[in-house]
Amino acid sequence: MSAVTVRRLLDLDTLVRMERRRTAAPPRTRLAVPEGMSQPLGCDAVAVPSGLGPRLMARLPRVGCVYEDVESDADGVDGARWWWIVPADSDVALEWPSPAYYAAGAVVPGARRAPSLIHSPSGGEVPYTPPIPLYLALCRATGTTPAWSRAVRA
Repeated sequence: MSAVTVRRLLDLDTLVRMERRRTAAPPRTRLAVPEGMSQPLGCDAVAVPSGLGPRLMARLPRVGCVYEDVESDADGVDGARWWWIVPADSDVALEWPSPAYYAAGAVVPGARRAPSLIHSPSGGEVPYTPPIPLYLALCRATGTTPAWSRAVRA
């Protein structure tokens, strides 16, 4: 009997499954959109310190669902934060300025309980705050130059 080496190729799906089994993920808390609202564009969220929240709200032409979270989380961010629901992929080609935190899938990292809804849009059809006005208001509040206004270096 000859020595035969059996080699099994692992595809990406197999590797991902193995990694998921190896590491136990902490429970994930997702921001819950109020019943009756549609989410045709998916949902992501942008978190900012609560001190910026009222200033941002005053500068926006339309405000969607906003939540408040007062816990510290696994990322080491302490204190109250406001979470703004934005359409999925609102981080494409945008560098959200610090201290903002962008959460794909509207997942709140390390939360022990879901943040509280503190604002719901009138009309209540969709939960979104338009991301470009939110981005510009956040840039202005933090003194950050929007990414597309910065000088390009060759």
